[in-house]
Amino acid sequence: MLKRTIVPTLEKLSRSFPVLMLSGPRQVGKTTILEACLSSKRNYVTLDDHEVRAMAQKDPALFLQTYKPPLVIDEVQYAPQLFSYIKIIVDRTKKNGMFWLTGSQKFHLMKGITESLAGRVAIVDILGFSQSEIADRANKSKPFLPTKKWLDAARKNVKKTKNLKEIYHDIWIGSYPRAVLGRKDTREVFYKSYVQTYIQRDVRDLLKIEDETAFRRFLRICAARTGQLLNYSDMARDCDIDHKTIKSWLSILETSGLVYLLHPYYRNVTKRMVKAPKLYFLDTGLCAFLTQWPTHESLEAGAMSGAILETYIFAEILKSYWHNGRDAYFYYYRDLDQKEIDLLIEEGDVIYPIEFKKTATPSITATKSFSTLKKLGKKIGNGAVICLRETDIALSREVMAIPVSYL
Repeated sequence: MLKRTIVPTLEKLSRSFPVLMLSGPRQVGKTTILEACLSSKRNYVTLDDHEVRAMAQKDPALFLQTYKPPLVIDEVQYAPQLFSYIKIIVDRTKKNGMFWLTGSQKFHLMKGITESLAGRVAIVDILGFSQSEIADRANKSKPFLPTKKWLDAARKNVKKTKNLKEIYHDIWIGSYPRAVLGRKDTREVFYKSYVQTYIQRDVRDLLKIEDETAFRRFLRICAARTGQLLNYSDMARDCDIDHKTIKSWLSILETSGLVYLLHPYYRNVTKRMVKAPKLYFLDTGLCAFLTQWPTHESLEAGAMSGAILETYIFAEILKSYWHNGRDAYFYYYRDLDQKEIDLLIEEGDVIYPIEFKKTATPSITATKSFSTLKKLGKKIGNGAVICLRETDIALSREVMAIPVSYL
């Protein structure tokens, strides 16, 4: 198993909070990550076991007498009844690191946590392998910012940048551990099984969906629109379902960790803004599977080539924050004059503008919209164009071209 960036953060948080909650999609390695942190003194139980789950649901007090802390409870969303009993134990003992929880349905998890464990739990989101983890740079990954400090470290840590073919191969494979570490010829079987399991175990529980065919069609349409502005009416028409259902289903994809809705940066001083969010699939391998690209070569040459690269870059930047236990204050910019910026990262009182480009020879014209940010009334930091160059290069005094491989 590859090393994960999040492990030192989890160990640090566990020393400061009585409860640690690790949330993320199914099959991204949550259990394996916690096992990497386990000592022989910590017990482990999974609620995937139906008998154990029944005990947790029907008699939470007996469950916590049977499985005593310090304890790891896997897939805890199946028994939200446990949260109030965990609260009683941590309030009575006043010790840190007593419970480590994992879950794949954040919708149910957050409801129970906010009601019972507020102020007692550290919540960390995790996704599949990051590019740096796959390259054995897990302990060197830091939250991305186009600053001199970050760039100096990236130049030192990245020994070899990837070419176009290698990047699209990684995009097509995706970031789920079984897909990354498995054989190439088993990729399609993994994703087919993943979609089926996700629908059967999570979607049915949350939405009670009876028409699985309609939901599969909805998944494919979402994947085909990655990197695009959301238009609920168009999606409802293409899926042949109503506007309200589209919003409901999207909220489930978001809380399941499969998609991310990137909202526009909006302040009162800027009235002429586009307010619809942008949709990003958080695993490009699953996205490519759902949109039926048979090889990474066909994906690179096809109609989704630019959008899937933008999705990959965005997900890698997001992982650099989440896998370091950091919140990500991300936005995009687009106004009614068609001036747009792919990503704004807000750090304190500074905004950093980022563009994504499928080119090895970016020009300063790629950043022509950066100047429009002055009217936001915020301090503007260094900008970046993340692209397919082999090395970084200055496009101006304030803007760098940065290779995808640096992330």
